[in-house]
Amino acid sequence: MRKLARPLALLLALAIPAVAAAQSAIDALRPAISARYPSVRWVDAPTLRRWLASAQTTHLLDARAPDELAVSHLRGARRVDPDHPDAEALGVPRSGRVVVYCSVGWRSAAVVDALQRDGYTNVHNLEGGIFGWANGGGRVTRGRQPVRAVHPYDEVWGRMLRPELRAYSP
Repeated sequence: MRKLARPLALLLALAIPAVAAAQSAIDALRPAISARYPSVRWVDAPTLRRWLASAQTTHLLDARAPDELAVSHLRGARRVDPDHPDAEALGVPRSGRVVVYCSVGWRSAAVVDALQRDGYTNVHNLEGGIFGWANGGGRVTRGRQPVRAVHPYDEVWGRMLRPELRAYSP
């Protein structure tokens, strides 16, 4: 299934070139991600905003590469290695509320799946990833400074991010 992810993204990006269709392309990936990781629970952006505004701690884990994280991230997020996720090393309690994200939800779904198998009971994948978050007007930061840029991952996946938001470096 992982071998299908890039061709699927390319097909979607080429078939849906309009900026307004970026979210539609992201949404079209959800069934493939859910088929590969059926036990993964999802959280949408409005719900995550409510969670972040509440008194209960929400642990945000960014499952992207360091160069992607350097451009921007959700405020308060900490990087987790998508190939070797170790939330315990980050001090995340197994019963704590955890939201994992990546560019569009594929890498983060793998992390959520791994964490669930490792005994984490309240872990979710952010629908649409940081692309969906930013495309919808969600705030991102570089360090503690608000920014508008998001690393597009590459030219193919980046077509799912609004053009004015794309930046390969800080």
